[in-house]
Formats: sequence, structure tokens, C-alpha cells
Amino acid sequence: MNLFEAIFANDASAPAIRFGRRELTYGDLRAETVRMAQAIVSVGAVRGDRVALLLHDSPEFIEAFIATCSLGAIAVPINLSLRADEQCSILHNSGAKVAFIEDDVCRELLTHAPEKLHSLENVVHIDRSYRTDPPAAAGDHFYSEERLHNPPVTLQSMEGLLTKVFESAEPGFPEPGHDDPAFILYTSGSTGEAKGAVHTQTDVFYTNQTYCREVLRLTTHDRLFSSSRLPFAYGLGNSFSFPLLNGATTILCRQKPSPDVIAAVFKEHRPTIFFAVPVIYNLLLEHYRGGLKLDCSSLRLCVSAGEALPARLGEEWEKEFGVPVLDGIGSTEMLHMFMSNHENDVRYGSSGKLLEGYEARLLDEGDLWIRGDSAARGYWHNPEVTAKTFVDGWVRTGDLYRCDEDGFWFHMGRSDDCFKSSGRWVSPVEVEGVLLRHARVARAAVVEDFDEDQLPCACAFVVRSEVESESDQLEHELRKLAAESLPRFKQPRQYVFVSELPYTATGKIQRFKLRQQLRAKQ
Repeated sequence: MNLFEAIFANDASAPAIRFGRRELTYGDLRAETVRMAQAIVSVGAVRGDRVALLLHDSPEFIEAFIATCSLGAIAVPINLSLRADEQCSILHNSGAKVAFIEDDVCRELLTHAPEKLHSLENVVHIDRSYRTDPPAAAGDHFYSEERLHNPPVTLQSMEGLLTKVFESAEPGFPEPGHDDPAFILYTSGSTGEAKGAVHTQTDVFYTNQTYCREVLRLTTHDRLFSSSRLPFAYGLGNSFSFPLLNGATTILCRQKPSPDVIAAVFKEHRPTIFFAVPVIYNLLLEHYRGGLKLDCSSLRLCVSAGEALPARLGEEWEKEFGVPVLDGIGSTEMLHMFMSNHENDVRYGSSGKLLEGYEARLLDEGDLWIRGDSAARGYWHNPEVTAKTFVDGWVRTGDLYRCDEDGFWFHMGRSDDCFKSSGRWVSPVEVEGVLLRHARVARAAVVEDFDEDQLPCACAFVVRSEVESESDQLEHELRKLAAESLPRFKQPRQYVFVSELPYTATGKIQRFKLRQQLRAKQ
């Protein structure tokens, strides 16, 4: 079965997507997906061709993703918040022949690094400024077809293209092979060149049968909203495969998910499940405690991933709103979660328990390897790194873990972030968890530093919850807290108070930037 058949087996009259003031039923979405497939075929994309999607979270993204995969082509979602050079590098690596691009980024992208866009033949741009609510009839406005010479591509508008294919026949959607590539998800590349994990349609179905069925337990009455975007593995499951494979409703928002925007979505669309990363939960708590409204009354579950959720943050959220936050861990390589807390079985500070359908093992000093049928087939055109990450059916996560006697797994940090002090390993996550217990600490990040004798030690970067608070007094209190909770070799020798921490687009702290900041001062 392909994605098209699986999704549109649902009740055609049921709501599938809420997007601003628009609501699309499954019947509406099917019709628009067929037209999108006609458009993709009309620009010459065939089985195995890569089709890049540089689109906001929107119905068009969903339609293009379903159509591309179901036609046998390969979808390449690209995060719009990346720099133009990073987007060009992904287009170059993937060899995308066709790209669907938001109009406001199209020109900049095509002119930024044309030497990296040699594979592109057709670009379809979406101009939302001419879309009304409800949307205007196709053909009301479109740009004339253009041919660019550098890079040499045909550029046309979505409105114009859909008008041309209006009378064409509905394309066929072949049965996918078990190992046929369907989409490529690129890692954030926060510490190096992004890598494209190659996934199949069967991987999507597997994550639905495992994490979604075991943890979310969706009904057709659920409405899912994710602050993490569709180009990410986490967001793709949250906003696409889980709701649409189960006849539920996905809530899409093209705006950056600031606390104000999320609060407005909660009020207008009343989601039943909310997905975010820890930094978003912290910002929402600050927003609420600052006297601004945040109506969580419709929520039955909250989910966190991306980085380990500090125990204090989860406990405070549940205390404030009466809704548990189910922390878990997944990866781009595994497509979605392979460990998670469960409703009525939450242990804050942990990633929960291993899900059915996955195996885990710890090698060396806690290095986590995972096995399960949602694993990527490797990295696109990167055999050397593929061989290091995918070994005999196992996937090296790069995360350090421990498992307690009750089967709860605890994240101890990334293997490339941990360091030794006094000859013993220091987990930044463990130290950060202690510092975050202090009421006046909003965020914390611990990295390796060196003392006056050039011996390794811990340094803590701290964001205060009260900007005007006295840093000397807070540092004294944090040193006392660390001394009471940690052995000496894990206690930070230096505290650096900052207004913000650097994050990747997926909400992970970029500790390498903090290490660079320390080295620059030496």
C-alpha cells in the first residue's frame, strides 16, 4: 500500500487539515493531492527523481509530499529557516530535478549559488499573497513561464501550472517496493555538513504502528499541533503521518512558533495533543507566568523530544496545566521515537521505556545503538559515514544512556559533548539537570573548559529567569547547589551568565558554539 491509498481510505467528509481559517476534509485533500500529482508529472518528474520541497507547513507541503512519494519519486523536504547556502548544499547533494519553493525565497535561492543547482530543471513557486481565504480559483493569477539561464531552469507559478493540468488524467500510484526510497530527511548539520537519511514509505507505516499506536492512541476526534516543522523527522510524524494515517486532524501554521502564535493556535483550534522541544515548553511557561494567556484546556497530552526534557520543567508544566509531558527520544535515522514515557507511566528526567518493535544495546561506556524496521537505508551518496552509523542492522545514535531497574532510560548526553575531568566522564545533561532545579535558572548549558593549569573542567552557561537578578549571588547559590548534588569533578568551575543560548533549528543546544566562545577568550 502507498501513502495515497492509506490516507484516503479515511472518511472523505472528516476534517484532515486546519490551516488558518481554511479547513480541508479528506475529500478536499485527496482532490488537491491528485492535482499536485498531475503537476509533478507535467514537469517531467519520474520514478526515482528527487523533488525538493521548500515550503511552509501548509496543505501544499502535505499534498506535494504524498504525491511525490506515491508516484515513486523521492521527496526532499528542506527547512526554510536554514541559510540559503545550506539550502543550496542540500539541493546539490540530493540532485533534485524539481523544486516547489515559496515565492518569497525563490529568487534569493536561485541566485545565491547557481553553481550548486546544476541538477534543477523545473522550479514551481507558490505566491501566497494572491491567495484569499477561501482560496481563489486556480488561474485567477499566475506568472508567465520563464526560463532562467543561470541556473538553466524553467520557472513557473503553482497557479499557472495547476491551470495547465486541470484536464489531465489522474496519474497512477504504483505499489512501492519494500526498499524503494520515498524521501530524504537531512539532519540539521549543527556541527558539520548535513547528511540525508533515506527512508521508505514502509518506514512511515512502521512508526505509526509503533510509537503512534502505543503512546498517542489517536482517535478520529484528535487534533494534533506541532511546533516542530514538517521537514524534520519529529515534525513529519507529528503533523503528517500520525494524524492523516489515523483519520485525525492536523493543525498547520506557517508562522514561526513563538509563544504568542502558539497561544493563538491553542485558542482558535483547540488541539488535543501538542508536540514541542524543551526550549518551547520553557518559553511558554515564561509567557504564561508573565501574565499572558495560554489556554491548555483542550489538551490531553503533550510530547517533548529533540533534547532531554529537564525533570523540573516537565513537573512544572504538569503542575501548572494539569497535562503530562511525555518525553521521548527519536532520530532522523530512525524517523521518529523509539523510546518514550507513556500516559500514566511518566518518570520525569527520563526518556521513558523502549517501545515495542525496537531493540537497544549499550556499547563501550553507554553508547546507545538501536535496531528497528523504521531505520533509514543509509545516507544519500555518503557511503563512508553510512558504514560508521549503520552496522549489521543496528544504528549508532551518538547518545549516551543508562537504563534503571524499572526499564526507564536516562539520557547522559551526546558522546561528542561528554568530556573527562579528573579522569572521569562528565555528562553535561546531568550537570544541567542539577542547575535547572534553581528557581532563577531559565536555561543552562554545560561544556568542557580548562582551568589555569590547562586541565579539563566543567563550565556552565546560564540564562537567568529574572534578568535583573544579581549574578554574583546566583552564582554563589549555584555553586552551593552543585556541591550538594554532584561530586567535585562534575561541579562547574566557571559560570557564564548570558541572555540566550544558541540552538539548532530542531531545538538542540549548539554546545560547540559555546566551546568556541570560551576558546576565543583564552
